[in-house]
Parts: sequence; structure tokens; C-alpha cells
Amino acid sequence: MWSASKGFFSAPMAYKRKVMRTDEIPLGYYERELTKRKRDQKEVFDYMKPRPDKSDVNQWPQDATFKNALLSFFDAAAVVAQETLELVYAALGSDSESLPQGDARTSTVRLNYYPHEDPLSDEERADIAGLGDMALHHHTDPGVLTLLLQDTAGGLQTHSTEDGWIDVPPQPDTVVVNLGDSLQVWSNDVYRAAVHRVRPVSRGGRYSTPFFYNPTRDAVLKPLVELDESEPRYRSFTWREFIQARVEDNYADLGEEDTQISQYRLS
Repeated sequence: MWSASKGFFSAPMAYKRKVMRTDEIPLGYYERELTKRKRDQKEVFDYMKPRPDKSDVNQWPQDATFKNALLSFFDAAAVVAQETLELVYAALGSDSESLPQGDARTSTVRLNYYPHEDPLSDEERADIAGLGDMALHHHTDPGVLTLLLQDTAGGLQTHSTEDGWIDVPPQPDTVVVNLGDSLQVWSNDVYRAAVHRVRPVSRGGRYSTPFFYNPTRDAVLKPLVELDESEPRYRSFTWREFIQARVEDNYADLGEEDTQISQYRLS
């Protein structure tokens, strides 16, 4: 996976833009994503597991080795994600079989590359939002949980309610687990989604690969009494409407920060 990621991002821009994603085709390469209305200093490649009953919705470069490596990585990550979710539920004393599950069919993998310079040319920068002060601005992940593999460059930080921003230093042979917005709603705030960001790299670049383990396509997000019996803190809403709003925020400044679960909180 690391070899495929580094090989792709080191390719000429014209090669990468042959699989450029759009709001109609939200998978593939992108280098101008917005987070919190600010442009991140990063390049990404997004893909899903092809569904056997439908044509492949992914955009693949003309490199069979690249595609095969990433599909193998997806399958392995999906197994680990499900095992991790079972541990999360067990920690709350609940039987995972009776609770909402993640779904590999809605989950995605993202290859991240954080260059030390703006990936856009001077001409391209004239018609788009300027870079913010972070390589990736602070946010939470919308799904159930995220498995994150990172290289040794560092830069990842998470927000602690006690200590503010703290580093998440790379450690060999480890996977960082971010709990997501969906799990926060299901657990009625017993578990909190991890607020995280990436500081700019001073030289070279940074590579990371998150596996976003998402709810089923028709999932309903609402507090579950199996996880917390206190008064519900969120109204019921669907995964479909939530993730659509988050995706739309990636492409353009809509005049407000990206959709948050706080918007579904009961007063």
C-alpha cells in the first residue's frame, strides 16, 4: 500500500488528474479540498470496494499493480475495523450483534500526501480559496471509526479537553483509531468523536492512509438505549443525509462550516 501511494503521488500532475474527482464522481484524485472553509495543503486519492452487482464506481489509473494492492489493503482493513468495533462495544458492556454495524460497502480508503509546498500552480491559486494555516484543518470523521496508518513524518494532533492540542507521534507497527460522529450519536456522547488536525510539514512530505468505516447506507443515527440509558441528546437523522452534507462541503465554501452532529443535538 505504501509503495502504491508514494508511486502515485510522485507521478506527474497530468497523470494524477486523469482520475480527478468531481462532485458527480466523488472518488479519485483531488488537490484542493476544503476543511472548515479553508483549503488544506494536501493531495488525496479516494476509493471504495467495487460492488459485484454494479459497475466499479472508482477511478483507477492505468496501473493494475496499484489497483490490486489497494483492493488487498481494503479487504484487510475492513476485517480489522470490524474487530475494533466489537472491542468498542464490548467496552460498554454491550453485545455487538444487536447493535448497528459498519459496512464495507459504504466505507472508503483515502491515500493522503501532504507536500511541503502548495500543489497548485500560481494560475490555479488565483481562482480558489487560499491555503489555511494547517495541512489538514481540525475536524471529526463522520463515520463509525477510522483506522489510520501514518508514516514517520509526524504532524498529526488531536484535541484534549484537558491539555489542548497534543501530538499523536508515529509508532512502528501501530494503527491510530479515531472514533467518529456516528458512534458519538449512537452512544449518546459516552464516546466522543476525535477532533484532529495535521500541522504543515517543513520539508519532504507526509503520507498517511485512513480507512473510514462507515454505517450501512440506510442507517439511522440516534442514541441507543443499549449503549446509554440517559435522556437522548440527539434527534434521529439518517447517515445518507449526513454524509451528503459533509461531502458537499469539500468542494466549495458554502458560507458556513461543514455540517456537524451538533446541528442535530436536542436543545
